[in-house]
Amino acid sequence: MSTKATTLRLPESLSAELKAVARADGVTVSDAVREAVGKHITERRTDEDFQQRLRERMERDREVIERLSG
Repeated sequence: MSTKATTLRLPESLSAELKAVARADGVTVSDAVREAVGKHITERRTDEDFQQRLRERMERDREVIERLSG
């Protein structure tokens, strides 16, 4: 699996808690963040409100792309 480095800025308190959770779980901070992001995306896939906003955004983007393409 290829990876992409991403900068994540957290408040110091949240960063400290994340590090503590990762240590307690015996994983790296990167692994803990990947798991959390994966869970977040999975939740969004079944969230009807999010899905509606996504469809609306896609439609607006499609309209812009069509205007740009002439």
